Amino acid sequence: MIIKNVFASALLLAGLSAVAQAQTVAEMATQIEPEVIQWRHHFHQYPELSNREFNTAKYVAEQLKALGLEVHTGVGKTGVVAILDSGKPGPVIGLRADMDALPVKEDNNLPYRSHETSEYNGKTVPVMHACGHDTHMAMLLGAAKVLLAQKDQLRGKVKFIFQPAEEGAPTGEEGGAQLMVKEGVLKNPDVDVIFGLHISSNADVGSITYRPGGTMAAVDSFKILIKGRQAHGASPWASVDPIVTAAQMVMAMQTIVSRELTLIDDGAVVTVGSIHGGNRSNIIPGDVELEGTIRTLNNQARELVHEAMKRKVNAIAASMRATAELTLPANESYPVTYNQPELMQQMLPTLQRTAGTDHVTEIKAITAAEDFSFYQQQIPGLYLFVGGKPLDVPADKAPPHHTPDFYVDDSGMKVGVELLSNLTMDYMQQAK
Repeated sequence: MIIKNVFASALLLAGLSAVAQAQTVAEMATQIEPEVIQWRHHFHQYPELSNREFNTAKYVAEQLKALGLEVHTGVGKTGVVAILDSGKPGPVIGLRADMDALPVKEDNNLPYRSHETSEYNGKTVPVMHACGHDTHMAMLLGAAKVLLAQKDQLRGKVKFIFQPAEEGAPTGEEGGAQLMVKEGVLKNPDVDVIFGLHISSNADVGSITYRPGGTMAAVDSFKILIKGRQAHGASPWASVDPIVTAAQMVMAMQTIVSRELTLIDDGAVVTVGSIHGGNRSNIIPGDVELEGTIRTLNNQARELVHEAMKRKVNAIAASMRATAELTLPANESYPVTYNQPELMQQMLPTLQRTAGTDHVTEIKAITAAEDFSFYQQQIPGLYLFVGGKPLDVPADKAPPHHTPDFYVDDSGMKVGVELLSNLTMDYMQQAK
């Protein structure tokens, strides 16, 4: 078999230079690419929602056991963890992929499209890998196969972490990276550094993008319950109007970003996404509920926004003779996804060797959030992006993530397999 010949040759080439190593990894990734694509198609065709990745976890565990790895299941509810031990002293490196899909109906003609349904918030919903987690799992399985074949050149251990519920656990449940950390996924053996990837539907296949420092935003959801006094709409003076109070709060919240943050240094978003109150046009209700999200890119901005929210909500409520209960955070609360600048600088040559300098680009911060940040709270880590957009598709025509027509090309996974493998091997070689 060609694959076996490539792997056997890799085992004999001790002491390769970093460039030669990257070339060997690239050749191996090319050889196993059909298998990586097959894995991706399986995951895509049979997606499962957060904390319900039972069949996905079983399939992942089967593939890892077939490679001969030590496998642990049921971590963080449905997570799967495998360990590759080189038998030599060295660092422990974590590699993470997320497993869950979204309650989205797929709208394309792919032969491996999803027809799955599941229960979400008490309703039967369609399920789709609309964010690329299917490719993340396939790339990590590919990296496991490459690194296992390179075992003689490794120093230390590799911990492969297949994580459920990145999109958020169901209401009333724990899940995701936070639960896996709580259950000790970074312990026994203790992980020294962790790497994760996300495929991007609007970045070219073959590209890698990165950012040192705050890369993805902290997210904090909030809920405000405003209590006033109900009255007839024809006699507003008899009311304590929670709707007018809510309107003032919504507008005042926007001044937190525009008038209190140092905009040349900080980026933040305060969004009210839901307002509920009232039943008729001629009745001023007794209460109104607001729900929203806060996104910040550093801890200082996060603290400032939280303080300003409390101050404005309480002051406006008092000025209107109403009362307000602010719950912050309400349910979602993720820290900033923070790429330690020193580690980013250390591993940047690995990115450039993997994709070529011309295909590696520093990007601006993203106001979406990622629970990979919970790992980075504990240990240094890098979260990077690989391109999944076909080269003949303009970026402004690429379907965005979390939409029914989301699409990334199979060919984008090869660079991901190489990058995870090279990051692991380079870090091991540098950790003298």
